[in-house]
Amino acid sequence: MTAKMAQDLAVAAPLLALLLISLIPLLLKVVRGNREPNPFATLTYGILALVVAAGLTAALSTGVRKAYAFNDAIVFDGIAVWMSYLVYLIAGVSLMLGYDHVLTRGRQFSEWVFLLLSSVIGMIIVLMSNDLIVTFIGIETMSLCLYILVAMSKEEVLSKEASFKYFVLGSFASAIFLYGIAFLYGTAGSTAFPIIAEQASQLLGTNRLFMVGMAMVVLGFAFKVSLFPLHSWTPDVYQGAPTPLTAFMSTAVKGATFVAFLRFFHAPALADSTALLNVVTWIAALTMLVGNVAAVLQDNFKRMLAYSSIAHSGYAFVGLVAAGFGDNYAGASTALLFYLFSYSLMTLGSFALIALFEKNENVSVRVQDLKGLASRQPLLAFSLSILMLSLAGIPPTLGFFGKFYVFAAAIEQDMYWLVFWGVVSSAIGVYYYLRPVVMMYMTEDEPQPILELNLMTKWTVVAAAVLIVAFGLFSSPVLRAVQRAVLSPAAVSVNR
Repeated sequence: MTAKMAQDLAVAAPLLALLLISLIPLLLKVVRGNREPNPFATLTYGILALVVAAGLTAALSTGVRKAYAFNDAIVFDGIAVWMSYLVYLIAGVSLMLGYDHVLTRGRQFSEWVFLLLSSVIGMIIVLMSNDLIVTFIGIETMSLCLYILVAMSKEEVLSKEASFKYFVLGSFASAIFLYGIAFLYGTAGSTAFPIIAEQASQLLGTNRLFMVGMAMVVLGFAFKVSLFPLHSWTPDVYQGAPTPLTAFMSTAVKGATFVAFLRFFHAPALADSTALLNVVTWIAALTMLVGNVAAVLQDNFKRMLAYSSIAHSGYAFVGLVAAGFGDNYAGASTALLFYLFSYSLMTLGSFALIALFEKNENVSVRVQDLKGLASRQPLLAFSLSILMLSLAGIPPTLGFFGKFYVFAAAIEQDMYWLVFWGVVSSAIGVYYYLRPVVMMYMTEDEPQPILELNLMTKWTVVAAAVLIVAFGLFSSPVLRAVQRAVLSPAAVSVNR
């Protein structure tokens, strides 16, 4: 075995571990005559797969700060390591939520775990990709698993509608993305990120085919992270999917896709393209506004958080625009990754609280269902209040510092009007984030009963709130850790 082959296998080792260990519950089910293995054993295998993958990632990152694999189509650097850990954490929490939840724990739980971990494999490919073709493969691996997972719910109406809508619109977005890749390859002569970035200085503003390709690739990414105008699928899919899967989709999918988006935008020539800058800044502003304004009108708690996630995609996109079109890529990238970390913690805890109210497939949790929760479940009510305040960006929570760093990165690049709309959108968001708090503490009605025995879900809510406060009060160490990841050696050489 050559040294290059060994390096390729080393970089791919976490993915192979996820695949092989996730197959064990399925093999046990086949051996047992299609009888579902013990759900706790299946959960244990899923957690074990994530722990082994994280351990292999840590071992590789200790010896090598940067590595290429598969003819430089994959890059293993600090950003990949940091975001891999975050995706593993999100997947682990989602598995525990799925174990507790009525719509996912059942006769197909082993298949559910396998598909979720297969989706994680696609996400890791996406965030380590150094080539548009590899990015497309990773996105499709991730998305195909999610299409099936959404439809696997015991709920027979909303989940099937959500899956069909997600599949049709996702396929359309994938076609646009792939068509854009073809245009970029035809003009730049390669699909590798570094070569496209190098060719952008000559082709931007002069080659219309290249500009069309850039626009189509941006639209493909925009669909996956729910940016305006390709956001309309989000509330329907999030509502129809089982809540543990919604928590997973709204955090891990966005985190992985934003990293690939960030790598694609790492081209100094972009700063000179006024037309492209105008387009992406308007996308960011409209995403923040549309998400927050639509969330104000929602009575269904899950749909409210779905529109909230659209708005938060807009906030994250502000950091991405500052990184791609400014002269401080490292600083803005650090702000973006920090924001993705904070958003993931807040969102996981919020959806976990919703899962506690869902006793069967016919339950739809409304904001009014939280009335009087503080009187019967003071710890859960206090934890949710912290999560809502953090999503609103109230200091000293982690959500405040996430928005602060992203907006600061944009101000550093003189994007004042974009930050203005971000602040206005945040002010709108305060209204609907405080509604659950008002319902819990300022009404005396009898609250809806929750699932007392779902201990993993309950402690997820509490742990998320504790971490939000702890990391908010001591955000500097987290920021420095993210900064070290961003400042690790970047991918520059491409062998084609």
